[in-house]
Amino acid sequence: METSLYENVGRQFGKAADMMGLDENIKAILSQTTNEFVVNFPVKMDDGRIEVFTGYRVQHNNALGPYKGGLRFHPAVDLDEVRALATWMTWKSAITGIPYGGAKGGIAFDPTQYSKTEIERISRRFTYALGNNIGPEYDIPAPDVNTNPQIMAWILDTYLSTVPASIRQASIHVVTGKPIEAGGSKGRDKATGQGVVYMIEKWATDKKFDLSKATYIVQGFGNVGSWTARLLKGYGAKLIAVEDVTGSIANLEGIDPDNLAVFVSKENGVKNYPKADSIKSDQFLKINADIFIPAALENQINAETAPLINVKLVAEGANGPTSPEGDEILFKRGIDIIPDILCNSGGVVVSYFEWLQNKRSEFWDLDEVDHKLYRKLSDAYDKVRDVSREFNTDWRTAAYIVALRALENVYKRRGIFP
Repeated sequence: METSLYENVGRQFGKAADMMGLDENIKAILSQTTNEFVVNFPVKMDDGRIEVFTGYRVQHNNALGPYKGGLRFHPAVDLDEVRALATWMTWKSAITGIPYGGAKGGIAFDPTQYSKTEIERISRRFTYALGNNIGPEYDIPAPDVNTNPQIMAWILDTYLSTVPASIRQASIHVVTGKPIEAGGSKGRDKATGQGVVYMIEKWATDKKFDLSKATYIVQGFGNVGSWTARLLKGYGAKLIAVEDVTGSIANLEGIDPDNLAVFVSKENGVKNYPKADSIKSDQFLKINADIFIPAALENQINAETAPLINVKLVAEGANGPTSPEGDEILFKRGIDIIPDILCNSGGVVVSYFEWLQNKRSEFWDLDEVDHKLYRKLSDAYDKVRDVSREFNTDWRTAAYIVALRALENVYKRRGIFP
């Protein structure tokens, strides 16, 4: 029987905590979430019906700073998943050295089955239901699966309508990932994919591997997968296969990521892309390439699928794409992994930059955002690599140790009240 996502997080956490000798009292604190909110709220549909939705917000830890994490709209959203994602956010912030804790949230529904006006009302009503459990210095949501800058703008507008007029302009950093016109940051749309590419670049430098001759495959061609592919194109790397919820495609001569992104934006998936052949899912995983970028949902690389993978590097664009069993198989096979809590942390880092710009009433240009992002992620990469060597362990465990050391230090300095 497959373990739950949150149980997987617990296993990864336990392994790193034991290896580094984490203080048992701090281990007890970090093994639990701090707050969990489940809200059921009614929304009027376009035809006048009332439908009741279930939304979640889990706040894992705020020892390093305000809770921070995305909101996803997906039928599979449940408390177990949101707990796991909130916990990962704590680790990401700690690894990259930004002053945030971890949170996550979402609504259990399929947005493709609802109109734009219905999604707006659902988003606004969810924001209202959360009330003061979010706030610009307390808990800051952001986009995630099936959410986008427009939804963040609706959340922002709804939240601002609930606070006194005198502090509205000082509260626009309640969400990040906003449209530029509503206080968003340049570079936020591509931030997660940009971070994945920076991590691949660092790996290639370490391995003395020529990215201009690399081939790669991508699972999931939403925001993260498409931006990663489009940015890797600039290095001369060749995309040869893509898989998403609609199907799998391959062209060993190369697929143009920009052209595919235009197709997907119109057709909502890679299926029937005219410049590649349709293949089966197990064929996709078996393709011989240099780099695999899983950028879809969780547990895609597991005990059954890990033996099929035929690459040098797995760069995790998604959260939790590899189960502990999958991890073990890839490690034994000598396949490198840049773990999610390092590899896809570009999104939260640029969210932090957006938050700072809002607080300071500043607006940075794209070069400044990219330069600051590279420095943050490069430092985090070096820390994880060095800890991996120090403990002679895999990179995921090393990334956890980097995060846990930062949290252990702050708890030991501050102490536990009372």
